Amino acid sequence: MLGDFLQQSKSISFSGCLTQIYFLHFLGASEMFLLTVMAYDRYVAISNPLRYLTVMNPQLCLWLVLACWCGGFIHSIMQIVLVIQLPFCGPNELDNFYCDVPQVIKLACMDTYVVEVLMIANSGLLSLVCFLVLLFSYAIILITLRTHFRQGQNKVLSTCASHLTVVSLIFMPCVFIYLRPFCSFSVDKIFSMFYTVITPMLNPLIYTLRNADMKTAMKKLRIKPCGIPLPC
Repeated sequence: MLGDFLQQSKSISFSGCLTQIYFLHFLGASEMFLLTVMAYDRYVAISNPLRYLTVMNPQLCLWLVLACWCGGFIHSIMQIVLVIQLPFCGPNELDNFYCDVPQVIKLACMDTYVVEVLMIANSGLLSLVCFLVLLFSYAIILITLRTHFRQGQNKVLSTCASHLTVVSLIFMPCVFIYLRPFCSFSVDKIFSMFYTVITPMLNPLIYTLRNADMKTAMKKLRIKPCGIPLPC
């Protein structure tokens, strides 16, 4: 990235572009699967707190993590297999600041309708199904505790708020980008920037503010009188 800032001509090799697509979808799909597993983890923790350690034992957690990585690998390989066999005649200029499947498909000198449908079925439906599963799981959690006292509902919302925020920031741009025909919109680059740059920057902040020690430190900082030097 720093090298591209200093160069007038921005270019990437075909193999480099495929590598970028592979890791983008491998890590992205793995994160989607992991967020879905986290929703199940929160459902067990809230619905069956006394059996949580028995249900979510270390062996099950290990298998779930391995399943997430395997799912991301299979998803990404399917993307690469479909893209690598496309013919490119030039000029090969990507209408974005990174390589992704929709932009690369537009460069192919052939009818790509079938490939576009396969890509939408792969990436778009994956994002939509995971997103709906997450929303459904949290709806079950809230319905389960609707008869409980007010404090219990507030605790559930506090526990799940950070996860729901991250889920919305990740899945909504993905659904917009991949679950539609590959035509260009003026806001595509904005969603791409949001998904690849802004969301990863916000993730540590969102999860950190959920930490009890961080909340206590921020409260102390807010109520400390002005003019008193802070200890080193």
